[in-house]
Amino acid sequence: MRVELPRNYVKKLWRAVIEFELLAEGDRVLVGFSGGKDSSFLLYGLRVLQEHGPFSFELGAVHVDLGFEEPSDVQLLQEYCHRLKVPFDLKKTKIADVAFEQRQENPCSSCAYFRRAVVNETAIVQGYNKVALAHHHDDAVETFLMSQLYSGKVQTFLPKSHLDKSGLTVIRPLVYLREAKIKEFMDTLPFVPMPSRCPLQGKTQRWKVKALIQDLTRENPFVYTNLAAAMRGDGVVELWPPLPSREEMREKHQRVMRPASTKKDDSRRANDLEASGFDFHMQ
Repeated sequence: MRVELPRNYVKKLWRAVIEFELLAEGDRVLVGFSGGKDSSFLLYGLRVLQEHGPFSFELGAVHVDLGFEEPSDVQLLQEYCHRLKVPFDLKKTKIADVAFEQRQENPCSSCAYFRRAVVNETAIVQGYNKVALAHHHDDAVETFLMSQLYSGKVQTFLPKSHLDKSGLTVIRPLVYLREAKIKEFMDTLPFVPMPSRCPLQGKTQRWKVKALIQDLTRENPFVYTNLAAAMRGDGVVELWPPLPSREEMREKHQRVMRPASTKKDDSRRANDLEASGFDFHMQ
């Protein structure tokens, strides 16, 4: 297969690689290859960089069969990797059974955790120093909003992260590409990505947040770009101070009330307020 991409795609890939220093001479990169449109594009895009880039690096692909009732179309995935001249590895697991047996409200986190563990272990055993994942720009924005709504945290995944325990580096070269552009290009290839086998497809928290962002962006086109801007470390941040401890609230109460009372009265007043229902550790 002749591998080539339109210039605007290549520019976004190299922008991510250069800005976040994702690739270097001599790297051995293992792609987590689910067979969906995003990981299929990632594998293709990295082959383009490998073929036409100024330095050399190795590529490999691993597919983790999660053990759903309908198995992965291994032949389809093998043929795609063969046409791209990328070594293909298959890992059969029972991750789906483990994730759904726990009867969690949202088993996605367990599934993702175990899937990443298998990919990382494969990379270590086979001598890869980097693992490439197919998260794109929409994924980053959705994760940013999900973290606030469901975890009370202001965070998203990083384009590059080092795993101290394993020594691996995880890279996400698609962070400057929108999901729609990826789909647009994949529709031009003689390859139909493998549909997800997950029974929760389209019903997860991520899909709800994706739909929310799409709805809000239809009403106001700046919603998406504003969320993306807020992800940056130089974004305007005005947050409440950390929640004070009970003892800190007692001290604050004494400082505020001190001008109107003696220290003894102040202590008594604090006790009276607590007895009347005032909570020094309000949330």
